[in-house]
Amino acid sequence: MKKIMALVLCIVFVVSLMAGCSSSGEAFSQRAYTADGAQIRGIHMDVRDREITVSPSPDDQIHLVYFENSKEYYDISVSADKVLTITSESSKEWTDFIGGKPAAEDRKISLQIPDALIGYLILSTTNEDITLSALRIEDTVSLSANGGNIIFDTLDVGKALALTAKNGNISGTVAGSYDDFSIVTEIKKGESNLPEKKENGEKTLTVSCNNGDVDIAIGQ
Repeated sequence: MKKIMALVLCIVFVVSLMAGCSSSGEAFSQRAYTADGAQIRGIHMDVRDREITVSPSPDDQIHLVYFENSKEYYDISVSADKVLTITSESSKEWTDFIGGKPAAEDRKISLQIPDALIGYLILSTTNEDITLSALRIEDTVSLSANGGNIIFDTLDVGKALALTAKNGNISGTVAGSYDDFSIVTEIKKGESNLPEKKENGEKTLTVSCNNGDVDIAIGQ
């Protein structure tokens, strides 16, 4: 018994020592990125453990505000086919994961985009929410949250809307009429106000939710 207790105390001491040496407490700095909306055809954001908020831009520019340090940062680039890509990057070692996660304000990403100017919008995150204000996107929108909610105000899409949530809810309003959409809904361990399948719509609405509820209004 004494040997077991000594081993446990030794493990606790080592973990505490590594936590004290960890750089996970490094301060985050606010950063900003701006792009000409007329030069961007689509936006693809794939991040981890970050809350994403999207709202209309006050001008024809794309504005991105985020927080990073030397351990947690972002790769931001524009491809030859005019796609703005934002992905989360990390140079953490395993000892950096000991301790708490960054403060809530450091886990936020704010994206402002010109209304009705962007062709498509793809957003994906984990353990946080995705929230959109009323927006118009020319072609398609795809939103995915694993461990968070998807919340949107009136969302106007030209062709398709795809929503995927796991361990979170999906709620919002889609612009247009019910007849505009072909609908496919897959729900596990939750409730939905949408039909499993509806055909004969020019646009598509695809919803997948695992362990959460779906409440989507169309044309209200």
